[in-house]
Amino acid sequence: MSKAAELASLIGNINAGGGGVNRNVIINGAMNVSQRATSSTGIGASSGYFTLDRWNVDASSTAGRLTMTQDSSGPSGFANSLKVACTTADTSIAAGESLMLQQRIEGQNLQTFAKGTSDAKPFAVSFYVKGNASATYVCEMYDGDNTRQISKAFSVTTDWTRVELSFPADTTGAFGDDNATSIYFNIALHAGSNFTSGTLNSSSWASATTANRHVGISSFFDSTSRTFFITGVQLEVGQNPTEFEHEPFGRTYEKCERYFQKSHIHSEVPGSAQNGGSGTYLGAVVTMSNYNTQYGQLMYHYEQFRTKMRAAPTAVAYNLYSGTAARIGHYNSGDDHTVSYAHQSENGFRAYATSVNAYGNNNGGDHYQFHYTADAEL
Repeated sequence: MSKAAELASLIGNINAGGGGVNRNVIINGAMNVSQRATSSTGIGASSGYFTLDRWNVDASSTAGRLTMTQDSSGPSGFANSLKVACTTADTSIAAGESLMLQQRIEGQNLQTFAKGTSDAKPFAVSFYVKGNASATYVCEMYDGDNTRQISKAFSVTTDWTRVELSFPADTTGAFGDDNATSIYFNIALHAGSNFTSGTLNSSSWASATTANRHVGISSFFDSTSRTFFITGVQLEVGQNPTEFEHEPFGRTYEKCERYFQKSHIHSEVPGSAQNGGSGTYLGAVVTMSNYNTQYGQLMYHYEQFRTKMRAAPTAVAYNLYSGTAARIGHYNSGDDHTVSYAHQSENGFRAYATSVNAYGNNNGGDHYQFHYTADAEL
């Protein structure tokens, strides 16, 4: 995009109520943050968050499987991309099958679009994509508050291509002003006839009709050669997509921690084989007070999150030494002991355990260590 065209688009968006800084409501659109892992295999049996922060894989009823990776390739100006590679093909597509890359966005982060009012603003979407071969996929905006949607097809080639899509304003159905999902931003890569047998709803927002959602797409699972890369994802107020809004890494990381945090700085998923070994990670230290020489009572430890989370998360402790889930480990022996949780909130949680072995003397104390993950994803 030329500087003149970029300026014209930005001015047009300002006139439409957008523009300026902090205009991108997609988090981790440059695919820089991947706290859980940088690669995950065998994906497709169920939905979930596997690698890159904020990017959910929504899979339903397919026998296809893929590997999802934070890839080091990207168009000029981008060091990373999200890559999916088909590892198990599914060419016998059942009616209810689907596969989407998805970001779920809180309603209180979408109020600037004024959706459902007479002052509703248009949605501008842009991203970069490439694949191993030409393909057609669908970008969908799905309003979960009001069960409304609109979809637009886009093309993929073997070279990095910038996709620019404009979605009209919608004066029907306001977004909830809360921390629940309002928009499902979907990149549909595979779908059965339940989603493709109608006419693609691409011109205006409408009540969701399943058959009209993903019409005309290629199947990502048509071959084990199939790959798909995406980065530079932006959703903003305006008639025209503008240049991707890069932000400092620390700011993106903090935004991601609102939805997922872990207390260690390692790429492997807690509980994997790579997590074993004394001293592999830094973890929280908990002090146990003994009440006799045989057993001790572990007094609680309150762990405060680095970033206030979206909601009270599901917290899981991991033994520092073995990586075992829902356990703590003695700092000297590494022995496993069950840990429980209380007073969980968006600010932190309390960990405690009872009847753990006492390694110190009657008047002393022992130290137990653990990592944690805290998941408050939408």
